[in-house]
Amino acid sequence: MNTAWIPRQAWLLALPLMAVMVTVIGYPLFDTIRLSLTDARLIGSTGNFVGLNNFAKLVSRPDFLQALSTTAIFTVVSVSAEIVLGVLTALLLQQRFVGRTLLRALMILPWALPTVVNAMLWRLIYNPEYGALNAALTQIGLLEGYQSWLGQPQSAIWAIIVADVWKNFSLVALISLAALQAVPRDVQAAALIDGAGIVQRFRYVTLPYLAGPLMVAVVLRTIEAFKVFDIVWVLTRGGPANSTRTLSLLVYQEAFAFQRAGSGASLALIVTLIITLLAVFYARLVRRTEEMK
Repeated sequence: MNTAWIPRQAWLLALPLMAVMVTVIGYPLFDTIRLSLTDARLIGSTGNFVGLNNFAKLVSRPDFLQALSTTAIFTVVSVSAEIVLGVLTALLLQQRFVGRTLLRALMILPWALPTVVNAMLWRLIYNPEYGALNAALTQIGLLEGYQSWLGQPQSAIWAIIVADVWKNFSLVALISLAALQAVPRDVQAAALIDGAGIVQRFRYVTLPYLAGPLMVAVVLRTIEAFKVFDIVWVLTRGGPANSTRTLSLLVYQEAFAFQRAGSGASLALIVTLIITLLAVFYARLVRRTEEMK
């Protein structure tokens, strides 16, 4: 077989997939870029060419900076909590005890639960009149009266973070648990015989095997958390007083609620650019982690 034909055949086989990608991804992206350079309205006006004026106005607007700050806080806190809880849960499920298999099977349920269903569940838990959280905290004496967790700017974002962490930490736990199966038991036994403590065994024996999978989990969860929309929309609609409005919600409001299609497209491209930079940064970290092994 003539090996010179292999690259050509590979390209021919990839043509259908490339055509689908250009149609599904390429054209909408091109149209969004075109739209972002105009002052088009969602209904009634095709808009005039304004260049980069939409981008210049957006990055200096207070609502954009507030949404960016809220998104950054949500991403950093939720992903950090998910990583810590996920690793601790995986280490616990690695131990031998009665019911371990059942708990391992149940771990997938929070992550498999649809985000909207999860948000509705937590909305009931946070209900200021009959919510389970207020009832529990009041009965054990930590609260004197019921509170509106989603109705106060100081607590709303943290309530959403708790709901998001509860749903997604199990994914990190499952990834970590799978990685723990690769840790050689003889190495662990040798470290124990040499007198290494729990922290030393985790740092020098277990963590090197967890680093690569955990980095993948961080990449996935960071990207998902940064473009969060559904759980925030169901719980607070971005309120109260826009204290929980993220960049994705701002894109929705700009393009559809305020019908500023050109400005909304510009904001969507800014969010896409930030997510792309995060993905490239984490990809380099993953590659560096793999090279250090």
